[in-house]
Amino acid sequence: MSTQEYQVTGMSCGHCETSVREEVGKIGPIKQIDVSAATGRLVVTADETVDDSAVLAAVDEAGYEAERIA
Repeated sequence: MSTQEYQVTGMSCGHCETSVREEVGKIGPIKQIDVSAATGRLVVTADETVDDSAVLAAVDEAGYEAERIA
């Protein structure tokens, strides 16, 4: 199991969280996506490591910027 954490800038509400969750969910077989506008954190859990560039592109598609922090 792989867990990757990102800092997302620009999120301010539940709609923001939903947008990020939906775009990241399109990447592939991900077990869990936790998004918090309050903390600006995105945590992706999958059986295998997810390509960072795919996650960053998905967040960008949702209208936000992100960087990997863990």
